[in-house]
Amino acid sequence: MEVFFYYLIKNIMENYELEQSNFNLPHDVIQLPSKGIFYKSKKKSIKVGYLTAQDENLLANFDPKVSLNESIVLPLLKRKIYEKDIKAEELTDGDVEAILLFLRNTSFGPEYTIGVKDPVTEKTFSTSIMLDELNYSKINTEPNENGIYNLTLPMSKSQVEIKMMTLGDRVNLEKDIRNYPVNLTAPVITMRLSKQIVSVNGKTDRGEIETFIESMPIADSKFIRRFSMENEPKLDLRKEVIAPSGERVMVDITFGVEFFRPFLSL
Repeated sequence: MEVFFYYLIKNIMENYELEQSNFNLPHDVIQLPSKGIFYKSKKKSIKVGYLTAQDENLLANFDPKVSLNESIVLPLLKRKIYEKDIKAEELTDGDVEAILLFLRNTSFGPEYTIGVKDPVTEKTFSTSIMLDELNYSKINTEPNENGIYNLTLPMSKSQVEIKMMTLGDRVNLEKDIRNYPVNLTAPVITMRLSKQIVSVNGKTDRGEIETFIESMPIADSKFIRRFSMENEPKLDLRKEVIAPSGERVMVDITFGVEFFRPFLSL
């Protein structure tokens, strides 16, 4: 038993020392699209380390059985964020995207080649997008001092408090969906709402919130999703490209396998 606790404490101390030593490794300061409004520290920028040879082991061990967020994004950000008071799990989508772009651009350059279908010929063509030219989208409403939004739903007129989805929320949601019974369809919409809604009409009991979500009018559900999309500070991931036929095509940049392919082929 003493040997067990010796190695347990030794492992904890080694991890702690590694975590502390990270703050002295080469890094840059990244401006967060959220400007820290969702975090207790309210930090507008954070220190992010550059990818190193040591990171190759993590990047090379992508598990296709789980999501990219669980297999790569969360573990990678845990390693590369050199801050004591902001955890990778707490980051919202826009801040995660900004850090991933920094890691990709500083390792492989900003040029990102994707396949797009020509609307005239319906043939797929390759086009390159410069990731360092992306802009931040503007928000219409800011949350309160706790990073929470107070909304009045249009149909039920209920008062709800919601928060933005975090990386930790997304990983847990993806796990819940993956572990849902195979013969049943996972209720993705209600599962997502459950991650976002903090209170309903001043009540914070999770049982009451779940009951409310299950009977929520579709208009109210869409209102929350639309509000979240329009008010989360994040990168504008839409770019216009010219197809071989001369047509202008709007493309959405996604953070799927193609974005991570340079990492996966290290």
